[in-house]
Amino acid sequence: MLMHQGMGLEAYNALPLRRAVHAVYECCCSVTLATDLARGRPYPDHESLFRRADAVLFSLGEESIDEILLQAYPCVGSRPRSMKSRAEQCAVWDDEATVMAELDRAANRYRDRFGFGFVMHVGDSCARDVLAAVELRLHNDSDTERKVVRNELSRINRTRLERMLGPEGGYDNWCPD
Repeated sequence: MLMHQGMGLEAYNALPLRRAVHAVYECCCSVTLATDLARGRPYPDHESLFRRADAVLFSLGEESIDEILLQAYPCVGSRPRSMKSRAEQCAVWDDEATVMAELDRAANRYRDRFGFGFVMHVGDSCARDVLAAVELRLHNDSDTERKVVRNELSRINRTRLERMLGPEGGYDNWCPD
């Protein structure tokens, strides 16, 4: 859960630099990205912040992307409760352990193939969708998969930044102290 959830763009723009970096770091797990976004304030609208976040993300070196992947995203199949309702929506599984075992095997094949963990913007996807995405992406060459990973990170960051900002104007009950 984000500590700075629903603050609104005006409040984000007004935060002291350290707090602004911390707020964005919660979303992206990159000090470089968070610092760059905080120093780029004020943003006139949400979309300007999102575009800048993408530009910085896509300018980072592979080592920085690997750091983000290590810090920010749980291994596929490691959080059973997060997948249970999605699995129930999309497929009939014998039990939760079956779902988690399939996801774990797929994640291990992916890690063996590319050397880093699988990352995907899940949204409304279910376990079957994640498994299908792993299988599909296992056919990518390394360069293509690196591009896919950056796109997925961008989608995840945008979702988290949207949650941090909340609606235009933020929520009335958000308090910076």
